[in-house]
Amino acid sequence: SSPHLVQVRERIRINGQPISKDLFNKYFWLVYNRLEETKDPVHASMPAYFRFLTIMAFHVFLQEKVDLAVVEVGIGGAYDCTNIIRAPVVCGVSALGIDHTSILGDTMEKIAWQKGGIFKPGVPAFTVAQPGRPLEVLRERAQERKCPLYLCPELDEFEKGNQVLELGLAGAHQRSNAALALQLARTWLQRRGCQGLGELKEVPPSTELVGRPVPLAPAFCPTDAMIRGLRDTEWLGRTQVLSHGPVTWYLDGAHTTSSIQACVRWFRQAALNQDKLHDGSEVRVLLFNVTGDRDTAALLKLLLPCHFDYAVFCPNFTELSVANNADQQNFNVTLENALTRCLENQRTWTRLLEEKGGQDPWLPAPLQVGGLLQPAPARGSLLLVPPAPRPLNSPALVFPCLAQALRWVAQGRDPHLAAPAASGAHPHPAASSGAVLLREAAAVHVLVTGSLHLVGGALRLLDPALSQ
Repeated sequence: SSPHLVQVRERIRINGQPISKDLFNKYFWLVYNRLEETKDPVHASMPAYFRFLTIMAFHVFLQEKVDLAVVEVGIGGAYDCTNIIRAPVVCGVSALGIDHTSILGDTMEKIAWQKGGIFKPGVPAFTVAQPGRPLEVLRERAQERKCPLYLCPELDEFEKGNQVLELGLAGAHQRSNAALALQLARTWLQRRGCQGLGELKEVPPSTELVGRPVPLAPAFCPTDAMIRGLRDTEWLGRTQVLSHGPVTWYLDGAHTTSSIQACVRWFRQAALNQDKLHDGSEVRVLLFNVTGDRDTAALLKLLLPCHFDYAVFCPNFTELSVANNADQQNFNVTLENALTRCLENQRTWTRLLEEKGGQDPWLPAPLQVGGLLQPAPARGSLLLVPPAPRPLNSPALVFPCLAQALRWVAQGRDPHLAAPAASGAHPHPAASSGAVLLREAAAVHVLVTGSLHLVGGALRLLDPALSQ
């Protein structure tokens, strides 16, 4: 699976656990040296990062003799390097969303075409409810590739009588993911001779699928192991809550329109449930970054209904010094470029607040955005806020790295984080007024979202055990 959050070894797991450092080291050099010895002498090319890790993962699974490998594509499907598997047991396509448009295309139909590229002749494939036209594209791809494609029934169909399937992952969208997981697991178990889990009706490859609904796969009664599996599933960085005293961190790597919508629904519900436990003031903070070619304004607009008191923007760099942080270093992005993007996000958020200012009483008065406070090089600290007539009218801040951003938000109240730098490090009134509110609030709710890499960096600082 990709990307990793804290350590690269998370991408290659056996029995749910990232492979050990020793195993990673052993197989990394074995594969690297073999490729180095056999590479094209003329072009002298080695595989790029993701491609190398994919080759290495396959090698690990073969050498460790796993019974079953679950392989998530990197981007798309048709041209993804994971798609060299000629005869998988089963394929699945989860809910489609607009992402990686520069590579996959800028419409759901183009993206559906790419995703359908993993279909294989005679290999059953499953998908979940999709918009009409993208589902037609998946159906056409299945017909093209002589692949029997089925639609997963809703998870409710698997709940017989009073049995409610409990999910370890929060969010309504996880119900369709769970339904898909049940179908994929059932197909594997049937291959192993397991009976009584509902038989698929064969769809002859020659069947004219265009214009007809995708046949519905049968629901079945989940086994005890499946029920436990759905209940005990954990996936770091997805609807994850960390309660650290008065500061509660809500971590979700959502980075598309549909996933941010799901994230907002989850956060509003989760934060509402938390509020009942507190008397007194509550401060809500958004910590956000976005990467790639994503439409930041569209994503930030969806986050407005969460009623944040502060929005904090920072790059995905955990610390300004990356010497001890090789797993999370991105060599394709400079700090300057990343900070420029953060400043754009800050301006976008400020503009969105201005536009909403006249409609919602909870928002501060419109901001007067002029220049930006420049960092003082001697201090090595960077705090950028739009200037405003009153301190509380500046709810948008930029920090140069995650460690500084998290420390400012926590104000020494999270035992996992050091207190922010001594007073005077952030001379701007917005930072100091915010610090007072954060220090005195009965509860601080922080949503970290927009990028899985941002969430991974935050997790590294908030839960140091994950770096072991």
